[in-house]
Amino acid sequence: MKRLAYIPARGGSKGIPKKNIAELGETPLIAFTIVAALKSGLFDKVMVSTDSEEIAEVARLYGAWVPFLRYAEFAQDTSKTIDAVVSDKVRLEEIGERFDEFVLLQCTSPFRTAQDIQGAVALAEKVHAGVVSISPVEEHPILMRTVDEIGKVSRVLNCSSTCRRQDMPPYYRVNGAIYVNFWEDLSPTLSLNDNPYGYVMEKKDSLDIDTKADLEAARTRFVG
Repeated sequence: MKRLAYIPARGGSKGIPKKNIAELGETPLIAFTIVAALKSGLFDKVMVSTDSEEIAEVARLYGAWVPFLRYAEFAQDTSKTIDAVVSDKVRLEEIGERFDEFVLLQCTSPFRTAQDIQGAVALAEKVHAGVVSISPVEEHPILMRTVDEIGKVSRVLNCSSTCRRQDMPPYYRVNGAIYVNFWEDLSPTLSLNDNPYGYVMEKKDSLDIDTKADLEAARTRFVG
């Protein structure tokens, strides 16, 4: 089984400038994901896909493979990750690089561990289907409502919410840390978030850094 770890890390970020190489302690954010992938011992290549030469240099410093820079059209705020994946897949095959298994690891999840990666890959190989990492939700959807234009509320879940919190069934959210798919299944119509099997991660390891507040929370935990 030939495996590729694929770490998307475009250069542009409006919310946090240079987010993917922002530092936690004295370590750039992207390094945590590269190190976890290498430590897992699963991959033939640990690839960083970026349009930024600065990010590419940092990635190589920590042991990642950057065979080329991502095309600019797939590195915009409006770009879909799967479109960058498919573009890079074509380019990899053009240089003779093919894989059996593809594992996307977002570098905005610095607390995902090598053991998490191993667990998600093991599940994908057991069920021979796509896997997405998930974590328990804090706010239970049984208590969530939508509101229409006249103020009428509707339940998100079609069930009664009259029960004790401890009796509510568990629910999970896609946490963005790990996606496992087979090379042959990568196509523009693939929705990574809709992979059919879920690998459950601990909530404490599931922080996804999207805002400055998230980054500060990560730094606080790192220092602590």
